[in-house]
Amino acid sequence: MPASISEDSIFSQLEAYGHKKIVYCSDPETGLRAIIAIHDTTLGPALGGTRMWAYKTEKDALQDVLRLSKAMTYKSSIAGLNLGGGKAVIIGDSHKDKSEALLRKFGRFIKNLNGEFITAEDVGTNPRDMEYIRMETQYVTGVPETIGGSGDPSPITALGVFMGIKACVKEYYGNDSLTGKSIIVQGTGHVGEKLIKLLRDENAKVYASDINEDAVGQIAKKYGAQAVSNNSIFDIDADIYAPCALGATINSETIKKLKCNIIAGSANNQLQDETVHGRMLLDRGVLFAPDYVINAGGIINCYSELMGFSKKRTMQLTENIYEATRNVLKLSKAENISTTEAANKIAEKRIADIKKVKSTY
Repeated sequence: MPASISEDSIFSQLEAYGHKKIVYCSDPETGLRAIIAIHDTTLGPALGGTRMWAYKTEKDALQDVLRLSKAMTYKSSIAGLNLGGGKAVIIGDSHKDKSEALLRKFGRFIKNLNGEFITAEDVGTNPRDMEYIRMETQYVTGVPETIGGSGDPSPITALGVFMGIKACVKEYYGNDSLTGKSIIVQGTGHVGEKLIKLLRDENAKVYASDINEDAVGQIAKKYGAQAVSNNSIFDIDADIYAPCALGATINSETIKKLKCNIIAGSANNQLQDETVHGRMLLDRGVLFAPDYVINAGGIINCYSELMGFSKKRTMQLTENIYEATRNVLKLSKAENISTTEAANKIAEKRIADIKKVKSTY
């Protein structure tokens, strides 16, 4: 452990985030260096993806896994799932350092947690990697459909975001029709592209933007959207802004430029500062759909795989994001608090209620 992180600081960070357990996984033979964070297991086993990233320091890796695992607790809670929150990070370059042996060794560490933590794919990992982990433990989801998994979660995630957008439109305009509404979709990856299709199918006007300008041009042409430069998205006068790429695109600078009434997208951690920027949006009258509420389709997909639910049931659970978003917006309005604060209150209340039923998983 580097000298910069004392044992005291790790324990103080765990207490600050409210974590239950941190597991350090080290195996010099395979090159594995990983951290598994289990935040809360009141509602059920902790589920969260495994991210492989070349962190600059071990401290950065720890902070990332603590932040992400706590978010998973809230995401599962507000989605009404019987899952706790967890996350794992493997320190390394996913293009160079990944191997079958490393992933299978990591699977052994998960196995030793006896079902307290269940993983899935995330940044830097894919369904094939989950297959390797599955060779050592049953506690993994997101494996390919060919071996009994639920496959690509992006259509489900896009559907959840779409339902969240409709819920916001209902709150702001009085009905949830998207016909004629103008929407900026920033990021045209797996989820962004599928969201564009859903929006165009409802006759919404879509402005599509991505750092990969060739890809965005092809996608815009395919669905009848308008491709725009990534640098000009905040100059466009649109009804809705849907960030579906990187986080922190909503900050003090961009909020001043925003010309939209609603922000609802799939990207994680869209607000650079939850408290400061959540309040700024509230004061400006901009409806913000908290990302972890409307991008919960991915975890719903994993939960359905674990529970053996049909595709129809998965779709029903995802469509519930509409009501979950409506409840957040109503509480925000009633108490004059930011939508993020409202979502956190709802998630925390469910955990507190279930804690009365069972103290731990």
